[in-house]
Amino acid sequence: MIYGFGNPGRQDDGLGVAFAERLEQWAESENIRNIEFDTNYQLNIEDAEVLSNHDLVIFADASVEETDSFYISRITGNADATFTTHAASPEYIVYLCESLFHRKPAAFLLHIKGYEWEMKEGLTGKAGKNLVRALDRCKDVLRSEDVLTELNKLTSTENV
Repeated sequence: MIYGFGNPGRQDDGLGVAFAERLEQWAESENIRNIEFDTNYQLNIEDAEVLSNHDLVIFADASVEETDSFYISRITGNADATFTTHAASPEYIVYLCESLFHRKPAAFLLHIKGYEWEMKEGLTGKAGKNLVRALDRCKDVLRSEDVLTELNKLTSTENV
C-alpha cells in the first residue's frame, strides 16, 4: 500500500498526496494491480485497521528536514510516537496495527523535501523536482523482484 498524506492547499505540504496520486496513475498505466493507494490530509487511528491488511506500507509526506531531495526511513512502530486527537504519526499507526490487529506490515516513510508552506495551491518548482526524483526511484523499486530488499537498501542510503 502507498499512503500519501499532507495538505495540498499549503504548497509543498501536498507532496505526499501528489506522490501517491501520480504513482497510482503510473501503476494504472503499467497495469500494476497489486498496490493499493490512499491519501488524506493526515493519518488517523482508523487507518491502522486498513493498513493491518497489508504486508508492506509506504507512507509519503513532505519534509522540512535537511536532505537533497528525499530519503526513506523504516518505521518500527512506537506507542510514544506523535498522537493528538487530530492526527497520528506513521509510527503510531504501525504500533496500533500490531497491538490491535496482531499484524505488523513492513513500513517505510518517504520524506520528500519541501520548501514553502503558505496557504496556496500547488507545489514549488524545487519541491516538484524532488517529487519527480522520488517517483522515478520508487518506480524502479516497485518494478524490482524484491521490493522489500530494495526499500531496505534505500534506508541505508544517506540522502538521495
